[in-house]
Amino acid sequence: MEIKPFLVEEWMNQYEVGAKYNIAETCVNSVSLDELFALTGEDKGAFLDALCERRLTYGDIFGLPAFKDGVCSLYRGLKPDQVLPTHGAAGANHHLFYSLVEPRDTVISVQPTYQQLYSIPASLGAQVIPLPLRAENGYLPDPTELERLAQGGVKLICLNNPNNPTGALMPESLLKEIVSIARKHGAYLLCDEVYRHLTQEDGYSPSIVELYEKGISISSMSKVFSLAGVRLGWIASKDQGVLEECRIHRDYDLISCGMLDEAVAALALKHSGKLLERSRRIVRENLAILDAWVQGEPHLSYVKPQAGTTALVSYDLDIPSYDFCKEMYHATGAFVTPGACFEQEHCMRIGYACSKETLEQGLKAVSAFLAVKG
Repeated sequence: MEIKPFLVEEWMNQYEVGAKYNIAETCVNSVSLDELFALTGEDKGAFLDALCERRLTYGDIFGLPAFKDGVCSLYRGLKPDQVLPTHGAAGANHHLFYSLVEPRDTVISVQPTYQQLYSIPASLGAQVIPLPLRAENGYLPDPTELERLAQGGVKLICLNNPNNPTGALMPESLLKEIVSIARKHGAYLLCDEVYRHLTQEDGYSPSIVELYEKGISISSMSKVFSLAGVRLGWIASKDQGVLEECRIHRDYDLISCGMLDEAVAALALKHSGKLLERSRRIVRENLAILDAWVQGEPHLSYVKPQAGTTALVSYDLDIPSYDFCKEMYHATGAFVTPGACFEQEHCMRIGYACSKETLEQGLKAVSAFLAVKG
């Protein structure tokens, strides 16, 4: 199987560790176990004692019941047997494609988005058709264009809501239009929802599994719940055919997730409201900082994110994004992601869900670099 290099992950792998100001990170500022216990009010000693008593077996093959109950609490009308735990959302996306996509299938994917959503199905022999997201349309998919692309038949449509890297959020009305198109063509509808719930305004964000009988939701503990270290995600769907295919393939490439990871995640999701309150406060306060900064920089512009943790910020300098970001990194220690990692030029992705101090110092370093280059 031949697959293209994963550009954003290669960039992160190469430069993240040495960054002075990491404003490329996409998770809401991570928590320690001590902070998790403080946030939730749970008894750390009792939890650890119970955990240390357990034998380190494969655990619950189809997922710890308490963890799956916690996942279901994030949706409306979802049942535990409609949730399959995976090794992160990255594992969930890969597993879903591995289970459903065959050579010569047609897959439509929004772009820009996380590269898994188009490079993995292409590597499996599918014909992948991009559905471009444009700044002038708020980086939202155009249903008319999707309908045109689907005319020749489509097996799977891939969405990312909220979008990475732009922070665009599809409203329920638009999701329903897309569902109508998918239903007309009998297509599965995969939605990578790892940033779901991280909205700038109060209100419930519906999942694709609540709107469509062939909808598939991918998510994880990493972005919203600040627990990337547990490496735990999930596939959720009400389509029994999808679940059965995923279970069959799961025996070959997964078997089960780590019992320690699931125990920590179950505890966190038992108190999901407290963690969500923390995460929303961080992204809302920090986006206000980012927005004021962008407005004050004459070389920069962007479509203000509505949700998530990232923004795609354009600059008017005649420098390719890889060169811009590398030179800035070495000159100032400010670490952002080149737009070229998402096949977008003369822009950079900024992650604004880090600590407030890191964000402010990082943006100050970017400003200093722009002052020299501009």
